[in-house]
Amino acid sequence: MKSYYFHLYLIIQGLFLLVLFSRSSASVDYARQTGHACSVCHIDPADGGPLTKAGKSFREGLKQKGLYRPLSTFKRIVRFVIGFLHLFTAIVWFGAILYVHILLKLAYAARGLPKGELMVGWASIIIMGITGTLLTIARIPTLHALFHTRFGILLSIKIVLYLTMVSTAAVVTFIIGPKLRRRRLKAVTSGTESLTLEELQQFDGKEGRPSYVAVQGKIYDLSESRLWKGGSHARKHLAGADLSDALKKAPHGIEKLKGFPVVGEVVKGAEKKMPAHQRVFYFMAYMNLVIVFLIIFIVSLWR
Repeated sequence: MKSYYFHLYLIIQGLFLLVLFSRSSASVDYARQTGHACSVCHIDPADGGPLTKAGKSFREGLKQKGLYRPLSTFKRIVRFVIGFLHLFTAIVWFGAILYVHILLKLAYAARGLPKGELMVGWASIIIMGITGTLLTIARIPTLHALFHTRFGILLSIKIVLYLTMVSTAAVVTFIIGPKLRRRRLKAVTSGTESLTLEELQQFDGKEGRPSYVAVQGKIYDLSESRLWKGGSHARKHLAGADLSDALKKAPHGIEKLKGFPVVGEVVKGAEKKMPAHQRVFYFMAYMNLVIVFLIIFIVSLWR
C-alpha cells in the first residue's frame, strides 16, 4: 500500500509538471533567451518558419558573433532525451518530497528517513545536476545571456534554489539523519520514547507506518499483531490513539497487551522538548517544500 501511494503521487506530480513544462517549451530557444515573443522574429509565431525583417537581422547578428547554432536532427533527439531525463528526475524528486510531507508525515520521517527514499532522492539529484548542466550549456550561449535575459535570470534563480536543496539534502543525510536514527534506536531499545497525543496519531499503521496505541500513559507497538493489520482492530479501534477509555469497555483487559513492546510514554506537548537537530530537520523539510513550489512557479514563467 505504501508503494502504491508513492507511485500515485509521482504520477500526479508528473502530469502537473508536464503541463507546466509543455507550456514553457512551446517557445523556441532564442525567444526564451531574449525574452521577446516569437512574433518579433517570425511571420507565423505559431510554428516559426519565415523570418521577419527583425528576425533576419537578429540571425545575421548571431552569425557574425559565431552564436548561430542550428541543431541537426540527431542533436535535437539527444537534447530531447536529456530534457526528458531532467524532467523525469524532477518529478521523482519533487514527488518524493511531497510524499514525505503528505503521506509519510514529518513526525515519522523525523525518526530517520528510510534508505529507499534517500537513494531515490540522491539518484534524482545527481541526474538532475548532470542533465541540467548539459541543457544550460546547450541553451545559454554566453554568461551575458545567463544574467541579462529573462530566460537566463529565471534559470539562474532556479539553479540557486536547486543548490540550496542539494545543500539541505546533504546536511539531512550525513549529519542530521544519523543523529535522528541513533536517538530513535536508543529510545526504542530503552522504552523511553516520548510522544504527544498529536505525534502519536502519525503512527496509525497505514502506508507502512507502525501501529502504536497508548494505554494508561504507556505506548505499545502492535505492528506485529495480526489483529491490528492496517492499523485497525475489529473495525472499531484505530492505531495512533489513546485507547485507555475504550479498553475499559472491551471484553478483555490490559493483559492482552502483555508481550508487545512498550516503546515509550505519552507526554503533554509542553513537557516535551524537541532536540536542536530535530528542529533543524523540520525547518529544512518545510523550506524544501516551499522551494519545490517556487521552482514550479519559475518554470511556469518561462512561457
